Amino acid sequence: MPQEPLDARGFALRIGAALLLVFLTFNPSGHSYWHWLSSSFPQVRPLPVLVGVALLIGWIIYVSATVRSLGTAGIALLIAFFGVAVWAAADYRLLDLRAGHVAVWVALTVTGIILGAGMCWSHLRRRLTGQTDVEEVDHH
Repeated sequence: MPQEPLDARGFALRIGAALLLVFLTFNPSGHSYWHWLSSSFPQVRPLPVLVGVALLIGWIIYVSATVRSLGTAGIALLIAFFGVAVWAAADYRLLDLRAGHVAVWVALTVTGIILGAGMCWSHLRRRLTGQTDVEEVDHH
């Protein structure tokens, strides 16, 4: 089955969905799944559990796709790249990591971007190199 080419819209949607997953799970604003669940703990109702399972499914999909497409080295390189980019932004006073929850927001944003990049990488690699990723299929 031929894959659809990845365009800017598809790339943005994948990054946006990853950021949504990250920020819905936790963010410092006080409006996240973590805050919703912890505000009613120890009483747990079915709806928060259902939402938690849906978020867990999303995390498993994104993390497994990211690990499969980028590998450990690729993830480490992206973490290093964004780490140095944040350091440079702080060094040039574009970011004040000491202010409030800025460092948390930055870390969450970088996490979402890396997860989104993991969802896009196979498409980008194919476009850049002409090589296609293939998974091994074991027929028993």
